[in-house]
Parts: sequence; structure tokens; C-alpha cells
Amino acid sequence: MLIDHPLLGLRDAQEFTYLGDASLINRPDWQAENAAQAFHDYLYLRDNPAGEHRELWFHEQGDRSWLVVTRNTVTHEILKVELARDVAKAAGKAD
Repeated sequence: MLIDHPLLGLRDAQEFTYLGDASLINRPDWQAENAAQAFHDYLYLRDNPAGEHRELWFHEQGDRSWLVVTRNTVTHEILKVELARDVAKAAGKAD
């Protein structure tokens, strides 16, 4: 499988480490009243969809960037690749 890195172009998926659902970018507020339940859900409850899914990938054997890869889990077709920092900024999660 090839991943079209936004900065480096096509790279072999073996250069990357899959890190799970891209919703991990949305870490709960540790000071919230329901923080214990929110972190439990954040850590242990995951969707396992068949079809389009947004995932976090880490370019471990390259520039060490984090990517959000939108991929069809049935066909393995990659639909979109974004830098995770750009996704976080768009969601108001980063400076």
C-alpha cells in the first residue's frame, strides 16, 4: 500500500506505524467534571467500521510526522491524506 504523504509524496506503508482512530486527536479535557468517564471512553471505546475510516499514521521511518489517513478498510483504497497538525488546527485543537 502506498501513502501519498502531503510533504514527501508517495511512500510505502511499511515506513509508517498505524496508531488507530483519528478521533484520538480529540483528547478530553482532564479538568472536566466527567473527566474519568471521558478518558475511559477515549482510551477503550473504538469503532471498527467496514468502509471509510479516518486513521492516525506516524511516519516512523521518515520525517516522523503524524498523518490523518482516510482509508476504505474493505478495499484499502486511500481516499485522503492530511497532516495531523492541520486537522487539529482546523478543529481548533492546536496553536
